[in-house]
Amino acid sequence: MSTEISAASRSLIEQDPAIASAISREQGRQLRGIELIASENFVSGAVLEAMGSVLTNKYAEGQSGKRYYGGCQFVDIVEDLAIDRAKQIFGAEHVNVQPHSGANANLAAYFALMNPGDKILGLSLEQGGHLTHGLKVNFSGRFFEAHAYGLVPETGVIDYDEVLATAKEVRPKAIISGASAYSRTIDFKRFREIADEVGAYLFADIAHPAGLVAAGLHPSPIPYAHVTMTTTHKTLRGPRGGMIMTSEEFGKAIDKTVFPGTQGGPLMHVIAGKAVAFGEALQPSFKTYAQAVIDNARAMAKVLESRGFPIISGGTDTHLFLMNVDAVGLSGKQAEKMLDKVGITVNKNTIPGETRSPMQASGIRIGSPAITTRGFTKADAERVANLVADVLLNPDDATVAAGVVDSVAELTLRYPLPGLGVGAIQPTFEGH
Repeated sequence: MSTEISAASRSLIEQDPAIASAISREQGRQLRGIELIASENFVSGAVLEAMGSVLTNKYAEGQSGKRYYGGCQFVDIVEDLAIDRAKQIFGAEHVNVQPHSGANANLAAYFALMNPGDKILGLSLEQGGHLTHGLKVNFSGRFFEAHAYGLVPETGVIDYDEVLATAKEVRPKAIISGASAYSRTIDFKRFREIADEVGAYLFADIAHPAGLVAAGLHPSPIPYAHVTMTTTHKTLRGPRGGMIMTSEEFGKAIDKTVFPGTQGGPLMHVIAGKAVAFGEALQPSFKTYAQAVIDNARAMAKVLESRGFPIISGGTDTHLFLMNVDAVGLSGKQAEKMLDKVGITVNKNTIPGETRSPMQASGIRIGSPAITTRGFTKADAERVANLVADVLLNPDDATVAAGVVDSVAELTLRYPLPGLGVGAIQPTFEGH
C-alpha cells in the first residue's frame, strides 16, 4: 500500500497554505476587531461544526421525503428538524429552509406569486430599503416594474399614508415591507390593510429583525403577510442563508419556485447549521440576548447623538441605526475607512435626501448583534460609541487613534470570540 499522503488526508495548512493563511488572518481580524456591521454576527461552535461536516458531500435535490437522489434518509432528518424548529419559533404553517441567501428567498417568493412585468412597491433603497425590493440593476427591478415609498422627511419613519396613496396610484401586484437600514418597528398589520385595500400580496422581508421577532421583541409578520422571507444570520445568529415562511395555501408554489425554479441542490451542511441555530433560538437565553441587542443599539445611538451625529429617525427600536456623518464633514466611505484603521468595522450607507453616490454615501450603519454575542454590556456599547465618535471627530489626531486601538484591544481580549476551537486555524495576528 502506498505510504504517500493523499490530498484528502492532509490538513488545510499542509495542502493549501495560501488559503489557510487567508482564513487565519480573517480569524485574527474577527478576534481583534469590534464588529458593528448590522448584518453580521458570530455563530456558535455547534453551528460551525455542523457547517464543516460531511453533509457538504450530499446532493439532495427536492423536498424532504421526495428527493431526486438516493441516500437522503439522514439529510431528511436534518431538514425536517430545521423546518419543525422554524415553525415552532415563528408559528408559520409552511417553511422552506433551502434558499441559499436572503436574496434567493426573495427571488423565489416573487416568482412564486408574480409574473415578470408585474408591479411591486417597496421602500426606496436611498431611504433604507434593500436592493431586492426594486433596485433597477437588481433582478427585482429588471423583471418587475418597481415603484417606491419613502419616509416622513421630518421624522425619518415610514409614511404609511404615503404607502397607501402610492399603492392606490400604482396598483402593485405586491407590496414589500422590510428594510436593510431602517431602525424603527414596522407595522405589518397596517401594511396588510394597505395591501388588502389595493388587492396586492404582502411580502414581509424580516432579514434584519428576524431574531427580534423570534424573541417576541418585534411584531411578527406571520399573521399578516402572504409570504415572509428572511436570512438566517444577522439577529437570528445562524449561518449565512435564507428561509421562506408562508401559509399552506402558497406552500407548494414556494417549494416549486425554490427548486427547480431558482435553485438546484440545497446546501445540506448550511441547513444543518440553520437547524442548530434555530434550536438555540428556542432557548430562554435567546430572548435575553435579543433584548441586550436592542439595549446596546439604543445606548450607542444615544451616545453618538449626544456627540453631534444626527441619528436617522432619532433613535432605534431594533438592532441597528443609521448615522449621518456628513454633518461633521465626512462621507460614509471616509468614516468607514477611518474606523477600519483602528479595528472598528462599519459600512457606509446612504441616508434620506442623499447627495452622494452609494459608493461614497453620507452615512454609516451601525449594529449591535455581533458585539452583544461576544458579551458586550450596555456600558461597553456606550464606550464603543464614544470610541467611534473620538475617531470621526479627530480625523488627523494620531494620539486619539492610538488610544482607540488600545481600547479596542482591551475590549476584544475581555470578550473572546464565540465558536472557536472547533476546527479553527490558529490566527497569525499579522496586522488588523
